[in-house]
Amino acid sequence: MSTTKKQRIFKVIFHNKRKIYELHAHQVSQSDMWGFVEIGEIIFGERSAMLVDPGEEKMKSEFSSVKRTYIPMHAIIRIDEVEKEGTNKIVPLGEKGSNVMPFPSPTYTPPGRNSR
Repeated sequence: MSTTKKQRIFKVIFHNKRKIYELHAHQVSQSDMWGFVEIGEIIFGERSAMLVDPGEEKMKSEFSSVKRTYIPMHAIIRIDEVEKEGTNKIVPLGEKGSNVMPFPSPTYTPPGRNSR
């Protein structure tokens, strides 16, 4: 009987620089830095000699030396816990057929001293 615990897999969708990023990771948590979500152990698919996904390769090169990344809360669109990893991708905003738009920024404004 195997006693190995299956690692959780999260799909995180967020916007950055007019693009929608979709990545998979083993760790997602609230960061100690206020207003940020911490993402660690980003998962990349195995590279096959026959098939190379340019979107996955672009994301892999962007995050290749990243141990953890911190995404502002207002940039997060969705976080799902999934059964198995999928393909990481970057999609430009406004692409034909896209119905995802970023939230207005900032989503939270701390109250001033004179507000009641």
